[in-house]
This record gives sequence, C-alpha cells and structure tokens, in this order.
Amino acid sequence: MDKEIRELSGRAEKYSEKIRKVYSEISKIIVGQEDIIEKLLIALISDGHVLIEGVPGLAKTLMVKTLSECLDCGFVRLQFTPDLLPADITGTKIYDHKNISFKTVKGPIFTNFVLADEINRAPPKVQSALLEAMQERQVSIQGDTLKLDKPFMVLATQNPIESEGTYKLPEAQVDRFMFKMLMDYP
Repeated sequence: MDKEIRELSGRAEKYSEKIRKVYSEISKIIVGQEDIIEKLLIALISDGHVLIEGVPGLAKTLMVKTLSECLDCGFVRLQFTPDLLPADITGTKIYDHKNISFKTVKGPIFTNFVLADEINRAPPKVQSALLEAMQERQVSIQGDTLKLDKPFMVLATQNPIESEGTYKLPEAQVDRFMFKMLMDYP
C-alpha cells in the first residue's frame, strides 16, 4: 500500500510540475488573465469544456492555441457563422467511385483542442453538432461512431447576447461546459 501511495505521489508531483510549466508559458503570452488561465487548466485536468464570453480582441484564440502548442496537441479554430452546417464540423460520408462505396471524411472536430469561435453566431442545429462530442467524446457520422482523441476539449467563445446577430445557446449545450468565464480587458 505504501509503495502505491509513493508511486501515486510521484506521478502527481510530475504532473503538477508539468501543469506549472504550461501555466508559466501561457502567462508569458497572455498577460493579465491569470484567473482565466488557471480555470482553463483546471478544466483540462478535469476533462471539462470552457465557454468564454467577451468582446473580440482579447486574445482568446491565442490563449487556446498557446495551450495546444505547450502540450504538443492538435488545435483547430472553427468560426461559427449563420451558414455553417453540422457536417462542416463533424464530417460526412462521400461516395468513392473507384471503390463503389461510401468513405467517411472526418471533420475538423477530430483534434485535441477545438476553439468554437463565436459559437452563438450559428443557429442551434449547428451548435448541437458539438453535443455528442462534448458529452460522449465521440462523433456519429451517418451511422458510424468514431472516438475522439485524448485529450479532447472544446473551448467556445461567445459574444455578449445583446450583440447583433447572435443566438441564445440551448440549455443542453450550456450544461456541457464546466466553466463559463467572462473575459475583460486586463
């Protein structure tokens, strides 16, 4: 029992040192947002997702990109717009004439860190394309269920709801976020 505790303690110390280094690296690039960075890392450790509300120009994209680079993980930024379709996020099946069959083409959600930028600019059916991925860590594409890589984290940004051209996020979507953070100028 003591050996297991020492091993666990050693692993915890190793991971906490790694997290401190990531925090330090992000803080070098993103200045004055220590609380946001801390909550971002808590969500990462807890396998959660983050919703950040704030006006454009606060380096939200840079923060997520820096996090993915620090961890040597994949990153994609999805700009949510009124004309975006769910298949633009999850992927689809296309007909392969050569093999006379359908081939699954994975969408951009198949990466580690997904930045859903201005998520409330897209209609609810597009926003809901993230639900299965966020909850189950998998995506269904026309009957095929595909697992997502680990770590998998959705970081969504939204403009204040009073902004023109925004949709209210459905309650089922909001429930999938561990944190909703308000980001302001430092």
